[in-house]
Amino acid sequence: MKYLTTTLCFFCILVMSAQISAREITLTTELKNYSGDGAYLAIYLTNAEGQYQETLWVAGQKSKYYKHLTGWARASGLRVSEYDGLTGASVSSGKTLSVTLDLADAYIDRGFQLKVDTSVEDMRDNRNDVVVPLTTEGAGKLSAGRGYVKAFTYAF
Repeated sequence: MKYLTTTLCFFCILVMSAQISAREITLTTELKNYSGDGAYLAIYLTNAEGQYQETLWVAGQKSKYYKHLTGWARASGLRVSEYDGLTGASVSSGKTLSVTLDLADAYIDRGFQLKVDTSVEDMRDNRNDVVVPLTTEGAGKLSAGRGYVKAFTYAF
């Protein structure tokens, strides 16, 4: 009986690990030159219907300013526990933010979008500064932003 139980547990673990696969993705965001303080950014995923799915990274560590990342703040409900540990310093004018993380394969080539919201103190907030479909074909292609983002790309 112990042998059967052990074999069954091993088989279940093997099946589950095959279904929960992920790959490493690098998200690179280059900001335009602008006069002002460092920018806050939220990089997140939405599904094909535009509904929020997951926060990937937040640049800027003072949570009191997160409400200015309007699309992300509204969609995520600012659930601190969800993005805890997914934050870093704000990004200065003309600088590049590069973040590498693991992303579930279930998001790739299935209608999901990567979105970037940006905000700078005493300047304009940019909801959907960048919106790109998350596809293997789109990896490595530059996308221009509509606000503070000069160029955005992702690579697997």
